[in-house]
Amino acid sequence: MELNTLLDVMERVLDGSHAAVLSTVDAQGRPHSRWMVPAVLRGQPGSLYAVTSPHFAKIEHIAAQPRVSWLIQSKSLDEIVEVTGKAQVIDNPALKVDVLEALGGNLSTFWHVNSDETDLVVLETAVETVTYFQPNKGERSSASATV
Repeated sequence: MELNTLLDVMERVLDGSHAAVLSTVDAQGRPHSRWMVPAVLRGQPGSLYAVTSPHFAKIEHIAAQPRVSWLIQSKSLDEIVEVTGKAQVIDNPALKVDVLEALGGNLSTFWHVNSDETDLVVLETAVETVTYFQPNKGERSSASATV
């Protein structure tokens, strides 16, 4: 499959699951994974967006090593999408509004651990590779962006 097709699949699977696992690597090379709620913004199909607190450890991880991995799966586990890319932390009010709107009401857990609605930043991941796996069919497709 071509990258644009795989990006469409990624968005479709994400729209159904509303959650993904983000993996980062800290400055000592140790991996860390956590559940997040990412979204694709209309007009920005080559990036994934999420919000987080600027005080969470993933901010330091991304500063030390911006390469990250996202794992998105359908609720029925018959579709799995792995996305790798380069993440950056953005503190831009207009982008925050856009991302919060795209994420909708899927942030209840985030608001429990970060009760200050104004204390957040955006994580933007520029997609480098997308791998789509259908375990029931034994099929795998992968494509990379030109970087």
